[in-house]
Amino acid sequence: MSSSSSGWFGETQPPKSSSETPHRPAGQPLLESKTGRGPGAAGRLSSQRASNRLNFALRLLAGGLCFLASAHSASAATYFLTVAGLGGEQDYEQRFQMLATDTDKLLRDSPGSDKTVETLKGADATRAKLEAALGRIAAQAKPNDAFVLMMIGHGTFDGAEYKFNLPGPDISAPELAVLLNRIPASRQLIVNMTSASGGATDALKKDGRVIITATKSGSEKNATVFARFWVEALRDPAADTDKNQAITALEAFKYAQAKTAAFFSDSKHLATEHAQLADEPRAAAFTLVRYGSAAAEVTDPAKRTLVATKEEIENKIDALKYQKDLMDAEDYRRQLTALLLQLARTQEAIEK
Repeated sequence: MSSSSSGWFGETQPPKSSSETPHRPAGQPLLESKTGRGPGAAGRLSSQRASNRLNFALRLLAGGLCFLASAHSASAATYFLTVAGLGGEQDYEQRFQMLATDTDKLLRDSPGSDKTVETLKGADATRAKLEAALGRIAAQAKPNDAFVLMMIGHGTFDGAEYKFNLPGPDISAPELAVLLNRIPASRQLIVNMTSASGGATDALKKDGRVIITATKSGSEKNATVFARFWVEALRDPAADTDKNQAITALEAFKYAQAKTAAFFSDSKHLATEHAQLADEPRAAAFTLVRYGSAAAEVTDPAKRTLVATKEEIENKIDALKYQKDLMDAEDYRRQLTALLLQLARTQEAIEK
């Protein structure tokens, strides 16, 4: 090994011999100005060089940290799992599946190859298949990855335990938590858009996990409208409040929350759901979709009218649900069927 000493970042300096050390009387500064008031020109030059070296080192350090952050971001993947549970009735069954289909398309169309998208709906949305999907993610995900679970459908709460209604056996919040806790991804987002979803929050809590629910508690048991506004937020650039061409979980939540409140206000119905979000700072840093073809449905003038028509039809369907108990059963089915057909045709036109 060389006997040379190392300077800043590998700069080599030869050692000084004892004869090179300047002699000075005790108590006298090594470098002294002619006036005797502080460092002279040589001292100022030495100080400036040290300052320059320090600034250079700090710039290298900052650059290195940026590079590491970029490399971490580039290597991290996001796993999306969307589940549309049991509908029970034709209108709910069709709408839950349509929302899941829309979500799947929006996530797949969003720019970026560092994601895995899986959707379970209809007969495939069973407890066994949900457990299998979560098991695959637990085996594949790494600690620096992200995971997003979106739950659409009905939920129940008996005062002690929440259950997500699925074809066949349901799954409880504690059972779901066990499966989620096996996923090593350090960043997790659970968006539970079912009725009574607030009753699942305590069981699903975990450090680093953002939890969004359509209701504030398990006692809000009516079918929710939050789900469709959440999906709408993923395609509407208006949800991107900071205009950075990316929609975060916090932005989508606030968009859907405001739209839900407006729905009940406009239809003059008492609000039966109040969405909740735990951990706003993490939600603000959790990007869901970026602008790309997924935003074309709203930004394309040819489709903007169709999207507005779709929202209007969905508003009519949700308003009709709240009138169901006051209507003749046959009249309700007739109006609902007509609206569902309009909705299907409009969605088909949007996707062309």
